[in-house]
Amino acid sequence: MAAAALAATLLAGAAPASAADAGRVGPSAAPDHELRRALDRVVADGAVGARVTVVRDGHKTTLRAGTATLEGRRPVPLHGRFRIGSVTKTFVATTLLRLAAERKIRLDAPVSRYLPGLLPPDKGNAITVRMLLHHSSGLPTYVDAIPAQGPAFLRHRYRHYDARELVDRVAAAPLLFEPGGGWAYSDTNYIVAGMLIEAVTGRPWTAVVTGRVLRPLGLRATSAPRDETRIPGPHAHGYYRPAPGARPVDISALNPSLAGAAGAMISDGADLDRFLSALVGGRLLPPKYLAELLRTDAAAGGYGLGIHRFPTSCGTTVLGHNGEIHGYHTMAATTPDRTRRVVWSVTTTEFPLDPEQPMATSLRKLLDAAVCSRGR
Repeated sequence: MAAAALAATLLAGAAPASAADAGRVGPSAAPDHELRRALDRVVADGAVGARVTVVRDGHKTTLRAGTATLEGRRPVPLHGRFRIGSVTKTFVATTLLRLAAERKIRLDAPVSRYLPGLLPPDKGNAITVRMLLHHSSGLPTYVDAIPAQGPAFLRHRYRHYDARELVDRVAAAPLLFEPGGGWAYSDTNYIVAGMLIEAVTGRPWTAVVTGRVLRPLGLRATSAPRDETRIPGPHAHGYYRPAPGARPVDISALNPSLAGAAGAMISDGADLDRFLSALVGGRLLPPKYLAELLRTDAAAGGYGLGIHRFPTSCGTTVLGHNGEIHGYHTMAATTPDRTRRVVWSVTTTEFPLDPEQPMATSLRKLLDAAVCSRGR
């Protein structure tokens, strides 16, 4: 959830851990000074901790900086899990496209065909499945209609949110534009997408994503929790500052139902790299539906169906998604030929990340270093 500001940015305590803390896998043992400097800058600009894995032509490098907790000295786990926020959307879009390939759902059918009564007729009959995945439905985001910020969020952090309740918060609100007539990133689209998965399969979206994507790829560190509040296994802690100048609160534990199919999932670096490589490499979708997913729209800032195109300073474009949820920033991206791939997780105290903050600039430079550097 709340990945739009960070995506726009990427389009346009204790001391950090040293290079000796790097984990390196593969034939190359050359130090990646440019990547190291970029990662250290992310921490210097406000992150609590940061971890990045980069694959370049078969050479894999994992680096970390900062600490696992705000007031401790323990380093960020090299193989720890983290909340992936809106990277969840790529999993959900992939699952819906698999269902479309099986003729269980049609991309250009109206939402009302599968979820009658969820939206008023003028919306439900006009908004298609494709528009949801592409963020061209015109539905406003429900995030602005729930206590997702400030002290109120902390009071409700363990509360369960039903998907229908989240949609109902904005179902009667005016559309941002006529369905199909514009583009605006809205988490409501993917809450409805999760409900569509449930409507056509009769199972929770979490179970369907697990059965159709996670298990076939052996993604054992990845999960789609419903109300489980804690991150399983080793993990760096994320924080949330409820007001300017306020003391940050450890927000690692929360009820992820507030994000649902828009951003509830948990993963680690190796799993996200395996998933994205398998997806772009054609292992999860037939060619026709992979082409649908990857057909990005310049008018939509390079967005496709649950995937984004990010430019870099060297002219190389990568495919993937970024994610933002309280305490955690994530990026998972690959070049179309999969020769260069990057996954990072950054823990911080600010949500959402202000595109004007120095950390936003340092994240953009981290992407450049990961994709454009020669690794020396």
